[in-house]
Amino acid sequence: MELLKFLKTLTKFHFLNKYITPFFILLSYSCYNVERNCSNFKFGTFKYERIIGDKLSTSFFIRDNDIEIEYFNNKIDTSIINWVNECEFVLKKLNPINNLEKKPISIKIISTHKDSYIFEFSLVGDNTKRQRGKIIKISEGLDMPSKF
Repeated sequence: MELLKFLKTLTKFHFLNKYITPFFILLSYSCYNVERNCSNFKFGTFKYERIIGDKLSTSFFIRDNDIEIEYFNNKIDTSIINWVNECEFVLKKLNPINNLEKKPISIKIISTHKDSYIFEFSLVGDNTKRQRGKIIKISEGLDMPSKF
């Protein structure tokens, strides 16, 4: 009789571990929302660092809702911003110098923090080569740093 009680208890415990616990774990993850306060990043001065080859490259840009001016390698590039929704936009160069630059870039802000955001980007229509990056907001104003 004691063995039967023990087996029933063990079976209940096994059922709990196998089905109920994973259910509650999945439920808690599904309730988690990533913070996205994208409106904080439509205006200001920003910095973007990336590795190109084996060298860290930094570009600075100012954004004024629907226009972006980037400073990279002592060159200035201007792009038009078309906001699709609060956290997604399409960036199109105003004066492209080759066929690749003529293609617009789709950008989606994945998560935001106090002074930065994580984003995904790819050429419009090419989701197979989607990449991620991080942008840091260095100023609320439209002033470029003295050295860029």
